[in-house]
Amino acid sequence: MFSSTAAPHREHTSQPIVTGTSVLGLKYAGGVMLAADTLASYGSMAKYKNARRLVSVDNVLLGAGGEYSDFQAIQRLLEANALEEQCMSGLYEQHRGNAKETWNYLRAVMYNRRNKMNPLWNDLVVAGLDESKKPFLGWVDKIGTTFEDSLVATGFGSYLALPLMREKYRTDLGEGEARALLEDCMRILFYRDCRASNRIQIAKVEESGEVLISDPYELDTQWDSAAFVTPVADLDGDGGW
Repeated sequence: MFSSTAAPHREHTSQPIVTGTSVLGLKYAGGVMLAADTLASYGSMAKYKNARRLVSVDNVLLGAGGEYSDFQAIQRLLEANALEEQCMSGLYEQHRGNAKETWNYLRAVMYNRRNKMNPLWNDLVVAGLDESKKPFLGWVDKIGTTFEDSLVATGFGSYLALPLMREKYRTDLGEGEARALLEDCMRILFYRDCRASNRIQIAKVEESGEVLISDPYELDTQWDSAAFVTPVADLDGDGGW
């Protein structure tokens, strides 16, 4: 017989519970810009309306879709690393991290957790400057797959927003044009993704290294499109019961 004092079996998260959806990012002429909404959903319930998914750690921008508690754990891990660097700077030559180093570190973290069959259920977007002080934008998923590009998106944004971003993108986009493009894409996601919200944040890293994250604000929306008001299948009403 097994002892009644035996330790309980180990439990791993088998699926995300409270989740955020798309994060969009692009490089523009003056730096890197990210956008995300502030909704965290509990299943299909719009549970938390002020879940901010864009954070800055040691002059590196991090955005996340997926399980919100795992994102908080990643944020605390990066903050602990940044604090350790600051504490050690008095003993050794000071080394300030950059976005590409953070991106590579997160790749190792996500891959390590995946190999333990206990992944962090997130898709991450890392933005900032690389070791050459040039704008950097990278993507990491929950199994440690990575890539860097001028345009990235997570969640439904990779299907709905990324094609629109590719169509309108130019390498010489100004800051205003980049912001307008991201807002248009976030508006489309609000129309088409039932886990999205029109309450969003915009964040940027400038070429000087300065990081700015906006307060949440609401996008203007229009619901008079013919696709929204035309009866479904030529039926009276919306085709529902």
